[in-house]
Amino acid sequence: MKILIIGSGGREHAIAKKMLESSHVTDVFCAKGNPGMKKDGIQLVDIAEDKHEELISFAKDQEIDWTFVGPEIPLLNGIVDDFQAAGLRIFGPNKAAAMIEGSKEFAKKIMVDNQIPTADYEAFTDYEAACAYVKEKGTPIVIKADGLAAGKGVTVAMTLDEALQALKEMMTDHRFGESGDKVVVEEFLAGEEFSLLAFVKNEKVYPMVIAQDHKRAYDNDLGPNTGGMGAYSPVPQIPSEMVDTAVEKILKAAALGMVKNGTSFTGILYAGLIATDAGPKVIEFNARFGDPETQVVLPRLTSDLAQVIDDILNDQEPELVWSDQASVGVVLAAEGYPNAYQKGMPTPSFDDQVTIYYAGVVDDQGEIRASGGRVLLVEAEAETIEAAQTKVYQALDHAKTEGYFYRKDIGAKSLK
Repeated sequence: MKILIIGSGGREHAIAKKMLESSHVTDVFCAKGNPGMKKDGIQLVDIAEDKHEELISFAKDQEIDWTFVGPEIPLLNGIVDDFQAAGLRIFGPNKAAAMIEGSKEFAKKIMVDNQIPTADYEAFTDYEAACAYVKEKGTPIVIKADGLAAGKGVTVAMTLDEALQALKEMMTDHRFGESGDKVVVEEFLAGEEFSLLAFVKNEKVYPMVIAQDHKRAYDNDLGPNTGGMGAYSPVPQIPSEMVDTAVEKILKAAALGMVKNGTSFTGILYAGLIATDAGPKVIEFNARFGDPETQVVLPRLTSDLAQVIDDILNDQEPELVWSDQASVGVVLAAEGYPNAYQKGMPTPSFDDQVTIYYAGVVDDQGEIRASGGRVLLVEAEAETIEAAQTKVYQALDHAKTEGYFYRKDIGAKSLK
């Protein structure tokens, strides 16, 4: 099989690397990919992810068996619809189904209509009305931009000033452009967060092992929200009964709800969940693999990922087998991220005890240098989370990381 992957980050690196392990796969192309991927034999395609027609021509010329979409923006731009209209096979939700991520309000309606447990909420397009509602409800309270904001459009406000400032930034200062023209204000849920992903085809749901992401920039969950500073899997402090409940009451209910809504979902459905005293509740849905969760979930998949996707596309039952090993992944970010950050630093070299998934990098005359906020992720597997953590942090401690920073506590919540 020849496979095309759309995207260029660490998530796509992990997906492509896993696909290449398949005995059925001869070539994996990534558009645009990044130069760090080449170390693993992934072939880069210099076509931007919004150039649908050029990507379709490439897929036809190369006789690609099917295409896998990594990021959310091409999904919401209708890349799946365009490929299917051209008679090509592609794995991911169409534009209508991707709205489960593209609009917080759309996702909330699906949840309410299908009795999926989530926080109480109200949606607003009027700034004054939103402020009045927040003052009435009090804090803590959660403010979310309705549209896409690269994982940064959420404020958990502990004070009224914070809440009103978030509304002002989104609705009047247009910090997230049109994404913040509508906001969703919801109740604050207390509990531990975890990510549950699944392969989905209409009402069929094939869950993955859970992971836990770390959104805040600094240790002990301090600092601004980021796209994610690291993850680990399994998450032993989340009871297996809670995960089973989430699969039945959340993932399967959402897949069925999308079918009933006339927006059937094919692809990766990601549920960002919180373990509350009343059971699991949904914080958000995404229409694709999470980043950095992918980089710790896929290493635990012992089945053939390309075969799994191929089976689902062919309406066959896929075989999903998971390893009991733990995986820990830590993001190496550029100093200053998620605000203005340094660029141009050489990427450090690491020993063979760890796997490197590259993200924000460029090729500078044969040397791979930092160009993005999240530059790479260092991942290791071991019998326990603690042992995997030790491998990753030893590798990072020995690396030259001037101009970079990373969290030192990824996975620590599981060891308390």
